[in-house]
Amino acid sequence: MEYTEEEYLMISGIQHFKFCRRQWALIHVEQQWAENVHTVVGELMHKRAHDPYFTEKRKDIIVVRALPVASRQLGVSGECDIVEFHKCEDGITLFGHRGLYSVYPIEYKKGKPKKTDEDKLQLAAQAMCLEEMFSTYIQEGAIFYGETRKREIVEFSDGLREEVKEMFQEMHEYYKRNYTPKVKQSKACNACSLKDICLPKLEKTTSVKNYISQMLKEETE
Repeated sequence: MEYTEEEYLMISGIQHFKFCRRQWALIHVEQQWAENVHTVVGELMHKRAHDPYFTEKRKDIIVVRALPVASRQLGVSGECDIVEFHKCEDGITLFGHRGLYSVYPIEYKKGKPKKTDEDKLQLAAQAMCLEEMFSTYIQEGAIFYGETRKREIVEFSDGLREEVKEMFQEMHEYYKRNYTPKVKQSKACNACSLKDICLPKLEKTTSVKNYISQMLKEETE
């Protein structure tokens, strides 16, 4: 199955979906968003990495920033923070450059490596888009974390690739249904920029209508 451009979802949404399916739906289905210190720091890091007018060559490596990517098979589009093209003996051709090159995507993240896989899934999704676009195979990429100032190597295993496919398929199903799933409260909710919009505690106690009525009543007392 192939998707049309009108059906494309954002690649970056996979990290929200892995973290919390409800968070993803609030942002991408209901178009709600809120910023906290985590999102602001992350945005500043990406601004530094994303300079679409800047291409750098370091010996046998060509560095391209903010490279637009897309996949008809996954039905997604977005941008890679940085893609390095390494000169090699067996690779792809690049317009305007001699020789053959391998493709190496790099994602920039604030903080330090996570115990969960949302960052790895996003990078793998970018690699799968690049593979489709350049008709090549990408074995690995890297995530640069602002706190450690180091690259963490990510191998694009069969398991990681399969999870990317399954998650995007589920995301497309939710998006078509205009569906926002419910959520169980956890410690992760405290760091979520949408916790005040999501109101995870509210789902166990009362309805939104009753909550708003109670808030209005308290203001008039």
